[in-house]
Amino acid sequence: MASATTGTPPAASRRPALADPGYQAFLVLRIGFTVAPILFGLDKFANLLVDWPGYLAPWIDDIVPGSAQAAMYAVGAVEILAGVVVALAPRFGGWLVAGWLAGIIVNLLTIPDYYDIALRDFGLLLGAVALARLAERYHGARER
Repeated sequence: MASATTGTPPAASRRPALADPGYQAFLVLRIGFTVAPILFGLDKFANLLVDWPGYLAPWIDDIVPGSAQAAMYAVGAVEILAGVVVALAPRFGGWLVAGWLAGIIVNLLTIPDYYDIALRDFGLLLGAVALARLAERYHGARER
């Protein structure tokens, strides 16, 4: 009679998953898309890295209520939330970040001289999609 065990498997049973290059890529993307959105989201409140309101297209600033900085506070809150969702549920969080980046790209393409940043964010969008797809493959790999 076999008994089912619950809890975390011993470290030895996790080693094969950690040796898999695909799983390693999944972990790198999961950590990156957890940490980066949280840090950039927090910076929307401090403006230490850049003057974030300058990255808001004028037509969007005209639509949203309040100032551009107030809009950046909302953006920061969404980015922090997105990072937390990636940490907890990467299969959903990857798509959430990809959608958010698509919106950022549209915003940046409507601001002259921001095309290089839009292209960089397109690369990030592809990484977020890769995370979502890898999460489908490796969901629960730690528990196996």
